[in-house]
Amino acid sequence: MTLYNSSRLFVARWTRFEFLPASIANFPVVCFWLWYALRARHLFFFSNVNPSIPLGGAFGESKSAILRLLPASIVPAWILVKPEQPAYDILRQLEQAGIWFPLIAKPDIGERGFLVKKINTPEELIAHLSLYSVPFILQEFLTLPKEGAVLFHRFPGADGRFDITSVCLKEFMRVRGDGKSSIRELMEKDVRYLFHVERFQKNHPELLTLIPAPEEDVLLEPVGNHARGTLFRSGNYLADDRMKQAFEAHCRQINGVYYGRFDLKYDSEESLCRGEFKVMELNGITSDPAHVYDPEHGGLRALRDFWRHWTIIFRLHRALKKEGVYPAPLSEVWEFGKSYRQYLKVIREKPA
Repeated sequence: MTLYNSSRLFVARWTRFEFLPASIANFPVVCFWLWYALRARHLFFFSNVNPSIPLGGAFGESKSAILRLLPASIVPAWILVKPEQPAYDILRQLEQAGIWFPLIAKPDIGERGFLVKKINTPEELIAHLSLYSVPFILQEFLTLPKEGAVLFHRFPGADGRFDITSVCLKEFMRVRGDGKSSIRELMEKDVRYLFHVERFQKNHPELLTLIPAPEEDVLLEPVGNHARGTLFRSGNYLADDRMKQAFEAHCRQINGVYYGRFDLKYDSEESLCRGEFKVMELNGITSDPAHVYDPEHGGLRALRDFWRHWTIIFRLHRALKKEGVYPAPLSEVWEFGKSYRQYLKVIREKPA
């Protein structure tokens, strides 16, 4: 990488909130957590907020177990496959579920898009699964054109207050050809994409040398994750009463989940506001209000929004405690965390 491009990356890393190292960006968030933990007199006070998810979804939760909680109308077809399951059995399960290639493969336990991959053929699927000795979810590849994330919460009780506090609209990493520049050169024009040139050089070196035709649109990354180059835009202007009512109808069917973020696909903003979407996954208590990574949002407003969301989590904790739902004891958190660390060690020993 040239000195010029290295300098661009350095400046972006330290001047734009969305690119800050996690240890820096999350330091104030950790302080918010510890403040409310002190008030609650429990380090993991939030673990009672989603009683149907271990530790409220703080880490290490099973995505397949969460998918089973959701209304069937908003969940795409999916199956769970076990390590070393015979290929013929996997393909039979896919056929029975009505899932065809391409499809999405992701570990049942994972985060931040880790090992999420679009699979195009049975041969590619079997080769990919053979690398990892952990359960995988194989999910229908949704062709809906838009992707986003919606963060909601509801207080306990039939009349408990419901709200949507973050709507994020995602723009996939893609380039438009000019007939002269290679994909590498087109990526180097955008500092967001520049962060990912090295990854593409490792995983898709042949792609970087291609020269797209004039006005040819090339999708570089089909997984809508910020860590994989997706641009996040705030869609909070969509969260009007109509949208809240539509989402509330779905969320009240999810027993034991009071705070979460849908990662979803939809056809248009109008259909999203009508509550017409498909959920790729539901994340629990550590869900970010993803709109804060909009480049125009700014670091100070992001911290304000993180504070607001930790305040909501604390209030939910107190409300559920009054209902007789208590946080997990520290011994349970320790054992769960130990199991999760062992899992990560196993899966990260394999090539990503």
